[in-house]
Amino acid sequence: MNGITSDTTVIILFVTIVVAGIIVISRLTKNNTRRASNLRYFIQIVAVFAIFMGLLIGPFNSPQSIWGPLGISPRDRLIGQNLLGTQFPDGISFPVLACYYPNGRTVTCPIWQIQAYIFPFWDYPRGYDVLYSISGLEMLAIVFSLLIFASIILGRFFCGWLCPFGLYQDLLTSIRKVFKKRHLTVSPKTNAKLGQARWIIIAAFLTLSVIFGSYAIFGTEIIPGTNPTTGHDALHSGITSYINEPYCLICPARPLCILVESALGLVNWSYISQITYGPFYMSGFYVTSLNLSVLIAVTILAIIYRRFWCRVCPLGALTALFSAYKPFNRIALTKIEKNEKKCTKCGICKRVCPTDVTEVYERKGGDVTVSNCMLCMRCVEMCPYKDALKWTFAGKTVMQSRFD
Repeated sequence: MNGITSDTTVIILFVTIVVAGIIVISRLTKNNTRRASNLRYFIQIVAVFAIFMGLLIGPFNSPQSIWGPLGISPRDRLIGQNLLGTQFPDGISFPVLACYYPNGRTVTCPIWQIQAYIFPFWDYPRGYDVLYSISGLEMLAIVFSLLIFASIILGRFFCGWLCPFGLYQDLLTSIRKVFKKRHLTVSPKTNAKLGQARWIIIAAFLTLSVIFGSYAIFGTEIIPGTNPTTGHDALHSGITSYINEPYCLICPARPLCILVESALGLVNWSYISQITYGPFYMSGFYVTSLNLSVLIAVTILAIIYRRFWCRVCPLGALTALFSAYKPFNRIALTKIEKNEKKCTKCGICKRVCPTDVTEVYERKGGDVTVSNCMLCMRCVEMCPYKDALKWTFAGKTVMQSRFD
């Protein structure tokens, strides 16, 4: 009870700080073209503590836990466990790119869950210091239900306002601006191809996961050595040892989480560096030469092109799938809408968009929210014409463009 009471106090204090910060920023920002951006940066930063570091829910690891040597990242009490019972012990599926391993499973990246519940936990009950009491298919149903619900409510607002990896890219943009270097843009054709790459990534990791889990799913091994009975448990079966979640091997958020939290003393680097299993390892299972190379490449590209990773992010694609495409776009609650009569085709919305969305400019009117729009609202706050663009939630105007 003391732990629960302590958690409640911390959460209440945190929410109070967030609300106070929102009010102060809204009142003190005199420049209308910066109000939403300043507010977005503030929310992104506080989300780091709530999501990226998993510091709101405790208690922190006990020495008896097998995760104890990892550090103080909380893994003993999970939001998902409290809400959904012990049947779903990996935390609430939350559509932001915050890695499962260091963030303490306060919330969990759906991409990790989708892979893990296909293999190795399709019908294997034990793993990562938890027990699964329902099948992988049932757990996948929960993940997609939560993902669809979140997407319908906020869509890619998660990407623009809450994703820690999005904040990382925004900070890179700020660094570029300090040196007064202009960003590069990509053509609409190239941007469309980058968007198509999201689905290729999804298809690849789903296919590999099904191949690895073929024995549990179909009763036959597509690749020899993937039967959990061939190893000492499902986590270390045959050739799939430590590559159970293929996308996580290349995810740039995974090494970033570890490096940042290790630098802050929240994760024990000496423990991490001792885990030298798996392919392409450099500093261990968590930070490998492969995912570190991807992080470096994405970092360079994000400096040159604003929010580069958001254009190819598979999690962003899944969120958009359930909010920006039919039939979900008909019931999605968070949208950007355009008044054709008040638009003068000045092109500002197209120039300020971090992901080079052109549909806001090109479409005649109505709902102009598309799959690669992160709902950052930069177009709305920069539009100089009153009510030409507006951000709506459940049909109600939250923010509208204005000219002062």
